[in-house]
Amino acid sequence: MRTTPQPSPAPANEPVARRRRRRLRLDGAVCVVTGAASGMGLESARLLARRGARLALVDRNADVLAELVEELRAAGTEASAHVVDLTDLDAVAALPDAVLAHHDHVDVLLHCAGVSMLGTFEQLTLDEFRWVVDVNLWGTVALAKAFLPLLRERPAAHLANVSSLYGLAAPAGRVPYVTSKFAVRGFTDALRHELERTDVTVSAVYPGGVRTGIIHHARVAATVDADVASRAADAQAALYKTTPEQAAETIVAGIERRRPRIFVGRDARLSDLVTRVAPVGYWSVMRGIVAKAGDTASTASAAAN
Repeated sequence: MRTTPQPSPAPANEPVARRRRRRLRLDGAVCVVTGAASGMGLESARLLARRGARLALVDRNADVLAELVEELRAAGTEASAHVVDLTDLDAVAALPDAVLAHHDHVDVLLHCAGVSMLGTFEQLTLDEFRWVVDVNLWGTVALAKAFLPLLRERPAAHLANVSSLYGLAAPAGRVPYVTSKFAVRGFTDALRHELERTDVTVSAVYPGGVRTGIIHHARVAATVDADVASRAADAQAALYKTTPEQAAETIVAGIERRRPRIFVGRDARLSDLVTRVAPVGYWSVMRGIVAKAGDTASTASAAAN
């Protein structure tokens, strides 16, 4: 097994706060990436590989995951594939041992996996709503619970959870997704505060409109007409400007710098600013943008990323 380079040695008795400001060395680091079979997870995995990281790739799509591992290994990257459904909490709890069977430790957990649901609150059933929360929130919590002990063992480690622009702003027509992503934001911030005296740093990632496939692969509420949902998704996707490759560059740079908040795209930064300046009135601006995408109270659409 390849010897892992260690971070630059810290001076004796260096305060934790100063150690946490040191850049994270990715060359040789073992990085667990969820949602690795598509979108931001896929491109982040490829970029981490180019930075010299060793990868444990997690997704429920076994075929695409196997292809990615073959691609990375052919380029000289040490990589392993782990097929896991994040709603299976027992499988998530067993994942660290499966990763350690291939790698000797874990330095980074980048959690990109997530789902969306098309439908307004009145159109959705509670089971449909619960599915989004189970994947987006409980999957996040379970992964952090499973891997935190391994991260705590390292001299420098990082955990990054992908929230969303819709963890900053709450538009109509996206209630389950907004609920889950605001919860991911709160969970990640609170966890960062709990770990502030440790060598584990924590990021919340806020992507804006990224051209991934999630909006077209979202489940549709049983009461929503499939053609209407498809048109709404197409219109919404047309507004997205950031490519997955650009998103990956921003995410990986943020992890390397151990930033607490990573904004992906100008729209995410703008949403952060507007919701601070006008915490209630921002919807009057956002409503017009949403309307351009054909997303009204009667036309459900997917989340932004």
